Amino acid sequence: MKQKTAPLILALALFAGLAFPARAGTGPSQVRIENFSFHPETLEVPAGTTVVWVNDDEEIHALFALDQSFRSPGIDSKETFEHRFTTPGTYEYRCSLHPQMKGTIVVR
Repeated sequence: MKQKTAPLILALALFAGLAFPARAGTGPSQVRIENFSFHPETLEVPAGTTVVWVNDDEEIHALFALDQSFRSPGIDSKETFEHRFTTPGTYEYRCSLHPQMKGTIVVR
C-alpha cells in the first residue's frame, strides 16, 4: 500500500507547488530595456521585491533614481542591474546617458 501512495503524494506536492507559487516580493521582477525605452515603463511591486533591469539594446545604459535611492553602473548589452525595494513609495528613474528614457517603480 505504501508503494502506491508515494507517487500520489509526490504528484500532489508538485501540483501544490505549481498551483501556489512563491509569495509576492520574494522573487525578482523584470524591466527590459529595448529600443531606448523601459518595458514596462511603470512597474508595480510589493515591498521586498528585487527588480532586475535587462539591457536588450546594443547601447550602454545607466540608471539613476530621481530621489537618489539607487544608481547603476553602465549596463552593457545583455547585462543586468538589480535593486531591492524595501520601502513603499513611487520611484522615478531615468537613464543618465539617454535622458528621454523614463521609468517608474511603484512599491506597495
